[in-house]
This record gives sequence, C-alpha cells and structure tokens, in this order.
Amino acid sequence: MNLKQLFFGILLSVNFAGFSQNANKEVLFTIDDKPYYTDEFKRVYNKNIDLVKDESQKDLNQYLDLFVGYKLKINKAYKLGLQEGQAYQSELKSYRGQLSKNYLTDSKVTEELIQEAYGRSLKEIKAAHILFLVDENATPADTLKAYKKAVEVREKAVKGEDFGQLALQYSEDPSAKENKGELGYFSAFRMVYPFESAAYNTKKGGVSEIVKTRFGYHIIKVEDVRKNRGELTVAHIMILKPQAKTTEELAAAKNTIQDIYKKLQQGESFESLAKQFSQDKSSAGKGGVMNRFGSGELSSEEFEDVAFSLKNPNDYSTPIESVFGWHIVKLVEKHPVKTLDEMKADLDVKIRKDERSRLIMNSMTEKLKKKYSIKKNDKVYALTAKAVNDKFYVGEWSVPTDVKLNANLVTIDGKMFSGTDFLNFLNSQQKSENTIKPIAKLVEAKYQQFVDQKLNEHYNENLEGEFPEFAAVMDEYRDGLLLFDLMEKEIWEKAKTDTIGLQKFYEGHKQNYMWGNRIDAVVLSTTNKDFAKKAQKLLKQGKTADQIKEQMNIKDAVNVMSNAGVFDENSDALPKSIERKNGISDVIKEGEYYFVVQINKHLPAAPKTLEEAKGKVINDYQQFLEEKWVGDLKNEFKVRVNQPVFESVKSEMKS
Repeated sequence: MNLKQLFFGILLSVNFAGFSQNANKEVLFTIDDKPYYTDEFKRVYNKNIDLVKDESQKDLNQYLDLFVGYKLKINKAYKLGLQEGQAYQSELKSYRGQLSKNYLTDSKVTEELIQEAYGRSLKEIKAAHILFLVDENATPADTLKAYKKAVEVREKAVKGEDFGQLALQYSEDPSAKENKGELGYFSAFRMVYPFESAAYNTKKGGVSEIVKTRFGYHIIKVEDVRKNRGELTVAHIMILKPQAKTTEELAAAKNTIQDIYKKLQQGESFESLAKQFSQDKSSAGKGGVMNRFGSGELSSEEFEDVAFSLKNPNDYSTPIESVFGWHIVKLVEKHPVKTLDEMKADLDVKIRKDERSRLIMNSMTEKLKKKYSIKKNDKVYALTAKAVNDKFYVGEWSVPTDVKLNANLVTIDGKMFSGTDFLNFLNSQQKSENTIKPIAKLVEAKYQQFVDQKLNEHYNENLEGEFPEFAAVMDEYRDGLLLFDLMEKEIWEKAKTDTIGLQKFYEGHKQNYMWGNRIDAVVLSTTNKDFAKKAQKLLKQGKTADQIKEQMNIKDAVNVMSNAGVFDENSDALPKSIERKNGISDVIKEGEYYFVVQINKHLPAAPKTLEEAKGKVINDYQQFLEEKWVGDLKNEFKVRVNQPVFESVKSEMKS
C-alpha cells in the first residue's frame, strides 16, 4: 500500500448506510466569508470518532480547531490552483466513474439476476440443440422463413423423433455433423443468456420452445439435470495419440501409459513422472497440475467424469482414453460450490459482462424516461432524418453543414440537444455494423439510442443533486486529493529534503530520541541442553558465534542459532532470567529453548543519533512544520467561528 492509498483509506472511510442529511444546518464558521455548515462538521466528527486514537481529538473544541485547519488547507490548495492540475482532474474523474457505478444501474434488477444466476449455478444441465441461423438484422422474410422451419422441426422432436438424427439432418451448427447437437453439461454463464434461460426453464426429457439468440433460432432438448459438482484441481500424466495412428504406434503409446501406471503403483512420485513423461507441455513442468475447472469447461467429458469420480486428495485413476490420448488423473483438491455471499461479487462482475447487463441498462433507462420529461421536435427530426442517406452503410456519409439542423431536436429535463448533436452521434456510429434497412428505419433506431444515451449521461451528471451521500463522498475525495498534493508539496517533501532544518529540529529535541539502558551481547539458542553446554564451552574457549555454528551445525542440521548485537535490556531477544553482568552466562532454560549469553558490555541511556532516529524525527518535524503552517494560514485567511451555533452543536452532540 502506497502513501496515497493509506491517506485515502483513513480519509474516506464513509459508511453510506450511516449517512443522514441534516436539513437544519447552520453556518458554523466562515473562511474569507465562505460558509461551512454544522451538518458537515457533525457528520465528519461522527464518522471519524472511532478512528481517532488521540483522546484529545475527541474533544469538540479540539476537533473544531482541526476541522478549521483542514478547511484552511483546502482553501490554500484552491488559491494555489492545484485543482487545475491534469493529474488531479484525471484521478478525480476516474474515482467518480468508479463510485458512480453503484448508482447507474437498477439495483433491484441486478439483485434479481444475481439470485437467478446463483440458483442456476447449483445445477448442471445436459442438453442438445438444433440451430437455424438468422442474422440479427435479417429481413423479416428471412427471419420468418427460419422460424417456420424451426416450428416444423420442433413438432417432429415433440412427437418423439430421434433428436440426434434431427440435429444431424437440420441443424446449421457446423459441429452437429460430429456431435449430433450434443453440448454436454453446462451451468450458468456457459451459454448465451436466452439459450441458458430456455434450457433451465425446460424439464428433464423435454423439448424447449423455440428460442431466439444472436445466432438464430434454437430448439433445445434437456437430457439430464444434476447438482453442480463444484470445481476440481487435478494433475494428470498424458501420452498423446500419435498423429499417424498406426496400430503399432497406438500400442506403443498405450504401453507407455501402462508402464507409468505400474511405476505409480510401485510408489514412485506422480509429480516426478509427470515432469519426465507427460506430453501435456502446459502442465508437465508443474508436476501435471492443471488449472482449476468445473463441468463442461474441458473438451473431454470422459476426462471430467473420471476426475470427479476420485474421492480423496492424491487418489489417482487407472489409465483412461480420451480423443486426445491416454491420461492418468490425480485429485489435488475439491472445491465445493460456494455460498451466495461468497459468489455475489463474482456473479455481479459476470452479469455486467453478460447479455444480462442489457436487462439492467434497459430497466434503468425506462425508469429515467419516467423520471425526466422528454420532448421531441418532430419537424426538426424530419429535417434531420432527410440529411442521412445510403452512403452511411459504406462509411462515406458526412454530417451536413446546414444551419437549420442546429435547431433544438429534443429536450431532456430542460436540457436541449440539436439536430447536429444527433447527426454527430450518428457519424460516430458509422464504423459499426449497420444492417437495418431502409435508412429511415436505421435513423429511427439510432435516434432512440441517442436519447437513451443522453438520458443516462444527464442522470450521471446530476448524481450529486440526486444523492446527498454521493455528493458528500465526492466532496471528501475532491478535497482529499487536493490536500494530499498540498501536504506533499508544502510539508512532506520539505521535511525529507530540508536537511539543515531537520538537523536543527533534532538538536532542539534530542531529549525525545533516547536509547534506554542497553546490552552489547551474543545470544546462542538451541532446543537441546547438551548442545547448549557445548556452545557455552566453546564461548569460554574464545570461539565466535560464527565459528560455533560452523562447528555444531553439520550434515544440514541446524543445532544452534545465534543473535548478536546491541539490545535494549528488556528486549525479548534476551532470556528474562539472565543476570545483568558481563561475561558468559550459565545455561538458561526458558520454554522449549536453552540459552547461553555472552554479555560484552552495558551501555547507559543516551540520545540516539539523527540517523538512528531519523524516521521518528522526520515524522515529528513534519508535524512541527504543519502546526506552524496552519498558524500562518490563520493569518493569511480570515476565520470567523459562530460561537453561539458551536455551543448549540456541542450541547446537541453531548446529549
């Protein structure tokens, strides 16, 4: 965590649920006639009270002084123009974008989708499908033709005709020729949302209604429904099927996997054998360990079924065959399905990336249409629509310069957008796929997108007015960013680089940076009493700690440890019962350890050097500079506290 993260971690610990807006706010104080109100003071005090360790700062008189000092610094930052900095503006915009996400979606719909996705994730569906391809923007005639064909084939499936054969005969999914429409098992988020919903809403053994996705029309046969098996981490040893696939080569590959299996049964290491023999290059170097997976995520159902059949960690399978080759699978860890609370954040992220997000956006847009007035100027729209021609489809259309198009096209909550605004929006869309025809229909669809976008932008721009807690957090972050930049410029960097000032401050406050009584000693420790006695004997012979360790720590065994240096006399590195006298101690037992200590000399209490105390000195010097600086700010700006109002606030908060 860097300094800025720590700074804002303390500054912005706002609890939205605990926020309340006080309508009866009064002016508490002014800085150069700019008012600051009681509601903000009380909110910030109550928010920070549990974080304050210094009891004096809980005193309301003391806290008001700190709060005024904080606002003085912000005024100074604005006076210096720090709010105009590009880095400041960029970071503030980025933070607002992150914070606004919670307000720009329909939370009720999001929660419903999370609940739905979690419920579905508890089950796995095995299904097959038949696809009739339809482009998203196909003509009505082509769409109807595909739909009628789907209806005809679905009737055959419902009457009991073999679904696999129907898929082989009618499906326009290229893979159907290989798999007869079989999709294996899948769970939530594995298929596009409309397909997933149709599958989960169809009973086992049943045939779904015809479902439309961006690929076309589907008929789905649900073959099985089972509980989600969770996820696995496994390792495997793989021998690939030879490309030529001659009888001799296949037999040799199969014999290799059988030989590896025999080695495992003889007690050889799975990890070592995987590194030596496995032909899966992505996992061999890791002892065969594969990425964690769930049902339907691998290309081999046979492999998955064997992996999920293993009961205990380190259990391994007999050799199995897949389309890729032969495998021996070892279970590393089972990962059961998580609880809703554990999955909630991950589900939320997946929903925002999935087609489901359109449901949330559409729901929010519909709410905004009811919230804000929208007035369309039909005459300007007709004029604007005529300005768009078929060149748009090939990217050769350009925005006309007709001044009449600058007239107001649509008004959203009192904010006007011209025909030119809409045409510029259209121009930005020209490179995307535009297949809706004729051009008038395309312009109509784009106009609705334009209005929806402007609706959401208007709402976003006015979040501070809609949500007091959002405005409060943004005010704090805005001020916090400025304060960080200001403090870095005026205090922190100065304290680090002003060597003369730092030395002078240290000289004037040496008494605050003192060593206690210390002991220069060598401490030897071991868990074996005989080793401790031997170490003591070697110390008495004049051996150094390094020589003792070299002599006693043999054959990779660490029999004795050493710790040498200057210790505070109450240091935990020293045994508690040691006599404080120079020389070599007796063997001392404390807990599981035996100690021998050689005390070389005692050092009395003395001031630390600047280098020894530098961190603490810099910190104190920063505080000294800040206090002096705030005093200067009080002279630079005119501060007036409304004392009667403050007394009223104190009475209210104490009660």
